[in-house]
Amino acid sequence: MAVCVLLCGLLCSCAPQAKKNKYTTHSLDYFDTVAIITGYESSQKEFDAVAGEILSQLAEYHKLYSIYHRFDEMENLCTINELTDGAHRTVTVDRRIIDMLLYAKEMYAKTDGMLNVAMGSVLSLWHNYRTLGKDNPDTAALPPADRLRDAAKHTDITKMIIDEENCTVTLTDPLMKLDVGAIAKGYAVERIALKLEESGVTGYVLNIGGNVRTIGTKPDGSPWLIGVENADSSDYLAYLQLSGQSVVTSGSYQRYYTVEGKRYHHIIHPDTQMPSEGYLSVSVVCKDSGLGDALSTALFCLRQDKGLALVESMPGVEAMWVTENGAKTVSSGWSKYIKK
Repeated sequence: MAVCVLLCGLLCSCAPQAKKNKYTTHSLDYFDTVAIITGYESSQKEFDAVAGEILSQLAEYHKLYSIYHRFDEMENLCTINELTDGAHRTVTVDRRIIDMLLYAKEMYAKTDGMLNVAMGSVLSLWHNYRTLGKDNPDTAALPPADRLRDAAKHTDITKMIIDEENCTVTLTDPLMKLDVGAIAKGYAVERIALKLEESGVTGYVLNIGGNVRTIGTKPDGSPWLIGVENADSSDYLAYLQLSGQSVVTSGSYQRYYTVEGKRYHHIIHPDTQMPSEGYLSVSVVCKDSGLGDALSTALFCLRQDKGLALVESMPGVEAMWVTENGAKTVSSGWSKYIKK
């Protein structure tokens, strides 16, 4: 009997593994961007099951972190921002909102306030003027400076009160709004990726609006080859070899509108309330997609020497800055990800 068991074990271990093929699907339904899922599985059915679970989770995070839409079945960031009789109410929310906002407060401290989810009053002004300007280019205008200054008075993140035990959020300034566009998407992608890794899934890439998170390697053990977009051409600035890391790029060319011949992009500097100047793009490579998302925005607003010092102080984090004249600067370990 022992010999038979051993023989069975040897035969099973020597049996050829089912070949895994590459599959891809995409969606336009979440976070106002394109979600592309690529993975290797033995069959379309197996891939569809994993991709379906990813999209299901993405749908939940999309609803939880939306600042523009409320949903009947839940309290979300939109309802946190709402006023009742001229004041914000204390809102009991899903733990996934609490955890993301706590992480956002950590990133606020680490980036000297360059990542501030309490800037909704300022960012909503820019959003409204950008939308009007894109819809009616002939009458496009900038938000008035006095309105931006007034809005900036209501961006104190300490007035976002989080009760972890009871899962509540209260904004104590009635003119304050949350805007988590610089962190929520990456944070959600990371939570989904971690859940996949815990369940044994490997050989996948999640690309959610350019926020790329790799899960494991390809079936043959080789890394994923990820291109960093070039704003000025169809070529890529770099090809990165990633195996379980993420890469996130923030760029001035991604969302903008034009006023009197000048482009105004969506990355607003907390100190000036104007689009941050100096860079075309900042790309960050690290394990955590949420960290990469937050850092790419913060580094876009920091002076390059301060940004480089911040990156070098964080283990496992690398970055590349591209200035408006096309010059590139990279952190000390960036080259280890470059395809040779």
